[in-house]
Amino acid sequence: MPVYVWEGKNAAGKKVTGEMEAKNTQAVFNALKGQRITPNAGRIREKGKGLDMEIKIPGFGPKVKGKDVVIFTRQFATMIDSGLPLVQALDILGKQCENKAFKRVLIGVKETVETGGTLADGMGKFPEAYDSLYVNMVQAGESGGILDVILERLSVHMEKAMKLKREIKTAMIYPAVVIGAAVIVTSVLLIFVIPTFAELFKDFGQALPLPTQMVINLSDFFVANWFFIFGGVGGALGFFVRFMKQERGKEIIHPLALKMPVFGDIIRKVAVARFTRTLGTMISSGVPILEALNICARTAGNKVVERDVLRARIAISEGKSMVEPLAESVVFPPMVVQMIGVGESTGALDAMLQKIADFYEDEVDNAVGAMKQLIEPIMILVLGVIIGALVIAMYLPIFKMGSVVG
Repeated sequence: MPVYVWEGKNAAGKKVTGEMEAKNTQAVFNALKGQRITPNAGRIREKGKGLDMEIKIPGFGPKVKGKDVVIFTRQFATMIDSGLPLVQALDILGKQCENKAFKRVLIGVKETVETGGTLADGMGKFPEAYDSLYVNMVQAGESGGILDVILERLSVHMEKAMKLKREIKTAMIYPAVVIGAAVIVTSVLLIFVIPTFAELFKDFGQALPLPTQMVINLSDFFVANWFFIFGGVGGALGFFVRFMKQERGKEIIHPLALKMPVFGDIIRKVAVARFTRTLGTMISSGVPILEALNICARTAGNKVVERDVLRARIAISEGKSMVEPLAESVVFPPMVVQMIGVGESTGALDAMLQKIADFYEDEVDNAVGAMKQLIEPIMILVLGVIIGALVIAMYLPIFKMGSVVG
């Protein structure tokens, strides 16, 4: 159905605006009257037509951000706990939302609830804002009559997930920035500085030292082919990123990522923390364990972890414990498997999973901090050696000239 933009006045006489999905303008008019809003018939128009037309450029424009969803979830939980009706709470949050993309999402969810659909149904229409974990937990909260509790758990879960994501970005961005700086400094030396020295050495009258000649040859090659070099590196990186997004690429790269020195250990700890936090939150919220494991597998972020979790799901569907398939995994340490086994046998699996998640999130913090302390001196040393070698190679002829004169 088309979406209509409307204007009107509420019961207090205050001007209000909004959007609504309806069959026609008359349906919008009737729906607004039912909400005790006096619509301005001349200001009800179909969205995307005439002066209201939106020009959308792919890759640009507002997007739904995780931070917006977290703030919404906390505020929504408070409103529901206070006894505010769903439609009214969604209407208030939609009006005060500054992100246009998320505002449209909230309007769409509100309209679904208004027409008799469930909150989970409405949220399920907008996967860009609400993932399968969110929708399933809301569905469990609605059916169990504990929606406010579920929303509070969701907000805590999302905040911890965002913190974990920040740690991953820190772990990846820091060395990339240092390497990028090294490449830029080296390129500037090869393109601008060394050719100046090479001009000075043309009238030297003697054969240049081997290191100096090698650096000059490298500089000449770089200056003559810099476009192809940067283009080739950029093309290779683009191909690698594209390959990583394909299923075949994930099957090859993800196992290798777990074997990387330093980074592999961090990736493993992040995977354990994410899996245990997600599964623990869903089980405690009443989501069936088979569905919870299916969602955990899809959101694992690593093919190796995904396969291991799906094996655990198969084991449970056959009436077995998830401990055995997880014990065979290269991702889950024996301590984690043992704690999950204890949680299963005592009936406190959700609490045990949350404890494991807390522990491994702290482990990720410590590992990222240790990695930064380790990488910083190594990167500085490598950068110093590269620049130092280039500088020394350029000054060798000068030292040789000085010894001859002496």
